[in-house]
Amino acid sequence: MKQAPLDGLKVIDLSRVLAGPLCAMLLGDLGADVIKVERPGRGDDTREWGPPFAGGESAYYLHVNRNKRSLTLDLNHDVGKSILANLITSSDVVLENFKQGTLSKWGFDKSWFQTHAPHVVRCTISGYGSTGPGAGTPGYDFIAQAESGLMAITGEPDGEPMKLGVAIVDYTAGLMATISILAALQSRDQTGRGQATEVTLHDTSLQMLAAIASNHLISGEPAARYGNGHPNLVPYRTFAASDGNFALGIGNDALFRAMSDIVGHPEWADDPRFARNQDRVVNRETIENLIEEVMMTRRKAEWISVLRAAGIPCGPVRSVEEALSDPLAVAREVVTEIDHPTIGTMSTLGLSLQLNDTPAEIRRHPPLLGEHTEEILVGLGYDEAEVKTMRESGVI
Repeated sequence: MKQAPLDGLKVIDLSRVLAGPLCAMLLGDLGADVIKVERPGRGDDTREWGPPFAGGESAYYLHVNRNKRSLTLDLNHDVGKSILANLITSSDVVLENFKQGTLSKWGFDKSWFQTHAPHVVRCTISGYGSTGPGAGTPGYDFIAQAESGLMAITGEPDGEPMKLGVAIVDYTAGLMATISILAALQSRDQTGRGQATEVTLHDTSLQMLAAIASNHLISGEPAARYGNGHPNLVPYRTFAASDGNFALGIGNDALFRAMSDIVGHPEWADDPRFARNQDRVVNRETIENLIEEVMMTRRKAEWISVLRAAGIPCGPVRSVEEALSDPLAVAREVVTEIDHPTIGTMSTLGLSLQLNDTPAEIRRHPPLLGEHTEEILVGLGYDEAEVKTMRESGVI
């Protein structure tokens, strides 16, 4: 079997909900040994986020916690803190999203890491960071979408601001945390020292404004809301065919000319109002209305067939069910099945990271609460009697 790229790396996952657990799962997919530390009796908040549930586990928790081992630990107990110290000093990465100052309150401040675990990469995920007027304020994806302007640019032009259908800021923050950890590990290979890295929902959400932020910073104009349209490209939106909607993406003038020929209006490409993309942006409503009148004359499958044959980007607007069962998704193994001790065979999203020579792999099901507690403690050198005493006293 080929060795995974992060084989031999040990990660202590002190996070919960989405951004941190996603980051830890990706590191686990790449081969790291991830120990998920959870509160005894309750665990990660998302274990209760349902329905739906299966085998006593919520679908939300299941989607972002594979390739981990679960250890229950009361970190308000001195013995719990001692166990965490042993975990950290024997690890490579510590990931946490506690309220600011929590780890320091327990004794794990900057000086402790410098003295006892200088090799460890520490990643903190927070709402607003450790500096500035928002420091220490808890963060939530929904609030970040609202405060950042993401909601303001999402939705119909004459409708209400809308959030995305998934927790996209949390998810993106998890990806940013993964990148920052991998970069810090690369730096450690060069210097021999770990370092702290910080990812915030606030910073992430503003970065996600991408070209919209650049448009505003360059022009000084307020950002508008375009529904399914694009602020800088026209036509680039959904259109209604006779039997439903499909997406059409015209990214340059050559594609616009080809589309105009296909829909029977080659004169559009020579019309000074539409010839260049910048002209079409100015005359957005006029050209989009003309296109919409034509698109309503045929079924969406017919349009997609002829447009794709000419190399024009387009595709159907699918439901989640349709997207996950699409032949391409099946062929790419986007959905896979794994064994779970209380569910049996469960369907889940597959691996998003594809490496040819050092492949990612699903090795472990999302763990039951505390499933690996004794295994982990024995591995740290605690004997069965000590583990029994910890359990009786509520430490684990």
